[in-house]
Amino acid sequence: MTHPARFTEIAENLSFLDDWEDRYRYLIELGQALPPLADSEKTAESKVSGCVSQVWLVSDRIGDLLSYRGESDAMIVKGLVAVLVALYSGRSARDVAETDAIAIFDELGLREHLTTQRSNGLASMVQRIRSEARTIAG
Repeated sequence: MTHPARFTEIAENLSFLDDWEDRYRYLIELGQALPPLADSEKTAESKVSGCVSQVWLVSDRIGDLLSYRGESDAMIVKGLVAVLVALYSGRSARDVAETDAIAIFDELGLREHLTTQRSNGLASMVQRIRSEARTIAG
């Protein structure tokens, strides 16, 4: 399964960054580039449980494809949200349900320096996205 172009670009950029400080800075930049959610979208339904920081994820259906938007009050977590949005947006519900972002983050070396809390929060975000996609895919 091929990944969306935006995610492929992020993965390539990360491959050039060996230093973890640089990777953190890049994640923060990705998060800062995310368009903010409207206050009306920051609801109990869009809030991701299992995250220490505040995280909201919103999904939209455009024909047969899903698109994601998100926000967090924590800079690095917001960067992780940006990577997930890039990975999952523009895919069918079935593709989203079948795409294991945790394994992909491990391949990219993105989880090895995350705190346990951030790693658990990432897992909660991925679980939420894939669970919704499985429901939509039927």
